Amino acid sequence: MSRTARTRAGGARLFAAYAAASLVPVVVLGAVLAAAIRQDAVDRALEYGRAQAAVVEEMAIGPALRGQDLGTGLTQAERERLSAATDLAVFRGSILRLRLRDFSGAVLFADDGAVGPVGVLPDYPAGEDVVPSTGPGFTLAAGGGTDVALLDGDGLAVGRVIRVLQPIVADTSGRSIGVLELLLPYDAVAAEVEAATTRTYWRLGAGLGVLYVVIGAISWSTTRRLRRQAAQAEHDALHDPLTGLPNRELFARRVEAELVRGTPGAVVLVDLDRFKEVNDTLGHHAGDQLLREVGARLSATVRSGDTVARLGGDEFGLLLPGLDDPADAREIVERVSDALAAETVVDGVPLAVEASCGIAMHPADAADVETLMTCADAAMYQGKRGASGVVVFDRRSTVPSAHSPALQLEARRALEDGDLRLHYQPQVDLATGRTVGVEALLRWQHPQRGLLGPGEFLPALEQSGVMGALTEWVLRRALADCAAWTAAGEDWTVSVNVSVRNLEAPGFAATVARLAAAAGVPPARLHLEVTETALPADLAAASACLAELAAHGFGAALDDFGVGFASLSHLRSLALTEVKVDRAFVTGVDTHAEDAAVVRSLVELAHGLGLSVCAEGVETPEVADWLRSVGCDRAQGWHFSRPLPWPELTRAAALVPALPVEVLP
Repeated sequence: MSRTARTRAGGARLFAAYAAASLVPVVVLGAVLAAAIRQDAVDRALEYGRAQAAVVEEMAIGPALRGQDLGTGLTQAERERLSAATDLAVFRGSILRLRLRDFSGAVLFADDGAVGPVGVLPDYPAGEDVVPSTGPGFTLAAGGGTDVALLDGDGLAVGRVIRVLQPIVADTSGRSIGVLELLLPYDAVAAEVEAATTRTYWRLGAGLGVLYVVIGAISWSTTRRLRRQAAQAEHDALHDPLTGLPNRELFARRVEAELVRGTPGAVVLVDLDRFKEVNDTLGHHAGDQLLREVGARLSATVRSGDTVARLGGDEFGLLLPGLDDPADAREIVERVSDALAAETVVDGVPLAVEASCGIAMHPADAADVETLMTCADAAMYQGKRGASGVVVFDRRSTVPSAHSPALQLEARRALEDGDLRLHYQPQVDLATGRTVGVEALLRWQHPQRGLLGPGEFLPALEQSGVMGALTEWVLRRALADCAAWTAAGEDWTVSVNVSVRNLEAPGFAATVARLAAAAGVPPARLHLEVTETALPADLAAASACLAELAAHGFGAALDDFGVGFASLSHLRSLALTEVKVDRAFVTGVDTHAEDAAVVRSLVELAHGLGLSVCAEGVETPEVADWLRSVGCDRAQGWHFSRPLPWPELTRAAALVPALPVEVLP
């Protein structure tokens, strides 16, 4: 079932559940209202009986008695007046039975002549023959109240009846002299009430029906709107807003689905060449137009079952399922490349789009999405460096660029997984020939490519946002090794390279001091090196950090001195202890007069500022001798030792070539 079909089915289920749920309160409301209406009908009937009894008592019984006290009984004349006053109502059927009782409950007058003491009268309704004088209804009526009840009228051969017990007031004093008992027919009243109730039921049912329909319409509309919004939100979350193509997330899902399915295929990364120039020269709106055009051309060129995605920026991805031969994938990608190369006009400017494409095959190159993307990324960057813009990944020859996102991810993981190493290169005192310090150099033990130098991966780490964590790791490792070789009897200092970004980070000097204290290394044994070419124009933050480090007792060196743009004012303002002359000048000092003049001047300048000098890249004894002759303090290079792990460094230090001792003028 497709995602759209599942969404619709889910929406239908949601509406059905909502409709069923809304029906329950409507039915309950209808039942409550119906019960209330029925009870209202009964109350209206009882109120009718109360009113009838009041009329009979006031208009017929009271005037007929003319103030007579029922306690002394009734005369024949009074019975006749009562009979005459009530005959018409009884005859018309508005009263079924009429009784006058004294306070003891004895019947003093009955419309049918059945009078006598308290007892059972055979023509009373079943179970209601006796109105005991101690009953709550009689007591209420005797006290001046009115009791109304709905009774079964089986004894009268009628349906239900309304019984009213009403006090009899025969004079203007308001004093009750007895109790009037009336049985009134309920059916006629009930018929009228039932008709009114039925009409009310219909109105209620119609109203509830309309309410339910309205609720249903609202729920259906809401469900549809929510379904559309959910579908739109899902689409937006998985598609690029500029081109409408799947984004990186959806592309990864589809690649994962192909891997789970087990069918072979190819993943292609397409990166536009010189796209930044379009943005810079024509503007971002032109760049957006070009990206839309590229997306359209890619979609028009690949097969119907292939996926085209925009992964971000000017990078696109292709998923080509069903291919197990790299040649077939290359053929499709070359068609894509040719389609992109066709001239397009953006803002009236004709452009020819060039792209670098990297192809990785699954499952041959990788069996998971991340590794497959890394392989395609490495092939794509090789395409940028080579003559061909379409490259199929080959593990033996494809090397990621130091700036590629894939290598950034690998380098970050190397830091997390402990695959980074520190090697150390000795720094030799040229006056004595003794190793006095070492420089920590970062290495990566790559699982496929072996031991890598910093130039092959450090740019990737610098762009990955982990330089702070990396520098702290290097410092912690270097200080631990320094403590170890100190315990072994060596008094070497250790130099660690840091970036200007580290110097500008708040609290960096405090962090260095904390790490040194934790390792038990005196501050004077740690030197921090900052590259001259990386110095910013505004040195305020870096200068403040170096001053704080100096206050703690740490040394600081300016690395690659001579190839950057450090001015004399910079050298004066920075709290430095040493400058390191770049190998670009050192290598040729014994054969090139220009290099010799530069190095001699740099040594004199540094000494004039009170700084020591260390020369890098010393590879021959002739260069070492020349440096010693011009007063250079220290040197390092392959002439003395290549970088090694520190346990091997002790043996290498013992083999450092001896230098002739000469007293310099």
